[in-house]
Amino acid sequence: MKLKQGSFLWYLYLDKIYCLLSVRNVKALMEYFHILDAHRRNTMNDVLFYHFLHHVTNLKTIQIKVIFDMLDWTAMGEISFDRFYVLVCILLTHQNHLEDQFMYRHSRLVFDLLDLDGELKIGAANFHMYRFLFNIKKQELRELFHDFDITGDRLLNYKEFKLYTIFATDKSLDRKKRRKERQEAKEKGKEKFQLFKKRMHSARTSQKSLNEQL
Repeated sequence: MKLKQGSFLWYLYLDKIYCLLSVRNVKALMEYFHILDAHRRNTMNDVLFYHFLHHVTNLKTIQIKVIFDMLDWTAMGEISFDRFYVLVCILLTHQNHLEDQFMYRHSRLVFDLLDLDGELKIGAANFHMYRFLFNIKKQELRELFHDFDITGDRLLNYKEFKLYTIFATDKSLDRKKRRKERQEAKEKGKEKFQLFKKRMHSARTSQKSLNEQL
């Protein structure tokens, strides 16, 4: 899932620690929501919702539909600004590669979103349906239920899910740290190579000058 470059959401800033928008950005988003609210009901129906996500993302029609169903908690066929705000934050986590951080910081919210039946447990089917929202690969999903389903009922309760978010965040931070170290090592390698080339050029120039004098 990607945001389309140049869309309104592209210019919003998401705090990288708490994965929330600033007050200024929230006000701008609220104005944007009111502009989209063509029927002046302070809500967004499924048609408006589809065209909005189709305009700002590369999501498929079926993906947009399941997202709307997830956010339409009351089954009224429309979503309010607070749910719209949650969705925007999730979209921006993809833009900033903060999906694991968002799940950790807002684990209760994410758990409630995925607990579609209100049973205080999440099944693999529900998780699989919405894994694209949090960039979870199929193999990671299998490992999730294998490693964190402590009760062995093939369902995750909130405590088990919370443990997963902590583990996933630590793993993500470790990956970013290793990536940063590799990048720094690469940059140092480039600097050393450039210095070597500079010294070799200087040595050749000096040798050439000496030969000319002789």
